[in-house]
Amino acid sequence: MALMPVADALTAILAGAEPLPEESVALDAAYHRVLARDLAAMRTQPPQTMSAMDGYAVRSTDASHAGARVKVIGEVPAGRPFGGAIAPGEAVRIFTGGVIPEGADAIVIQEDTVVDGGHISITEAAVAGRHIRPAGIDFRKGDVLLAKGSRLTDRDLSLAAGMNYPEIPVRRRPKVAILATGDELVMPGSSPEPGQIVYSNGYALHALARREGADTLDLGIAPDSFEATREGIRRARDSGADVLVTTGGASVGDHDFVKRSLESEGVAIAFWKIAMRPGKPMMHGRIGQMRVIGLPGNPVSSYVCSFLFLVPLIRALSGSRVVHHPREKALLGRDVAANDLREDYLRARLETRSDGALIAVPVQHQDSSLLANLAAARALVIRPPFAPKASAGTACEILRLPA
Repeated sequence: MALMPVADALTAILAGAEPLPEESVALDAAYHRVLARDLAAMRTQPPQTMSAMDGYAVRSTDASHAGARVKVIGEVPAGRPFGGAIAPGEAVRIFTGGVIPEGADAIVIQEDTVVDGGHISITEAAVAGRHIRPAGIDFRKGDVLLAKGSRLTDRDLSLAAGMNYPEIPVRRRPKVAILATGDELVMPGSSPEPGQIVYSNGYALHALARREGADTLDLGIAPDSFEATREGIRRARDSGADVLVTTGGASVGDHDFVKRSLESEGVAIAFWKIAMRPGKPMMHGRIGQMRVIGLPGNPVSSYVCSFLFLVPLIRALSGSRVVHHPREKALLGRDVAANDLREDYLRARLETRSDGALIAVPVQHQDSSLLANLAAARALVIRPPFAPKASAGTACEILRLPA
């Protein structure tokens, strides 16, 4: 099977990836969920014209100059509107959030008054409209304020509450099952025997998927056997996973069982091997509604492929308006060699020059097993196939990695 270009591989993975069904959740459970429908305000905010300050509601013509004196005929706490109207020469004591009485068109703040029995003297002239919040200045009933496909922020939840929604419609979270393979893998905290390595890939993959709003299922580590790998695939399918992610066993060695196991379980392989570095032996397929992404075992390859392919898939299944990673312009911070037929994703640090230019500095060693360099990277520098060598200062494109 020929190497598939990266763009074609992503198109294949996203093909038919429709948003998952809608469900309604309580507002306090909706943080970072993806909105399934546009939300229109169910009320006007504020519902009436209100005071923005503590002071006195007056007719501006009665308080147009320092020394003006008006009679105080009542008060308006927040939540308790005044029952009547203000006549010429009258004022009402009002507090922040109080409804402006009929007849008043200005607020004199309490610091600009002197209380004299049942009257106040004005020390600074009132201005019509000052310190008043008109009805609907924030939003009006029927205004669409939260758009379908938005991933809800903390501020969005506050807005939805103000719009009078106790619960909101969101997309079901994608369920991502993660299966590691390899006799050589042992869990963190173990004492590895000769030839064994500590399993690390899954921790990044679970975190990356959860960051995008997915629920994850840890299927553990399957030893290098046909039956154990098939059993892990069945468990993912039986769990109702939307996506199965496997790590390791995706190459062509005698102990690489993933591809054969997937095919034996009825997974139709859409592609195997892509024209990228790191991550050449990645594969993708489907069985029913479950999509499968088979990742290489090297930790950098596993992470970069997940970032490039799994994250957009989760976003598409979540109904997010933003599916693809945005590309940014930067300048290379060091020379890079010419590229071959594979699209290269160089791990890089980011720096900001004194003139504001963004500098991407590829790490010295790009080996796909180097976790420390991956952790230090803040971006991927994209090198197209057959790109010529480039010197420091040359323009390049980057993808920022999650912070």
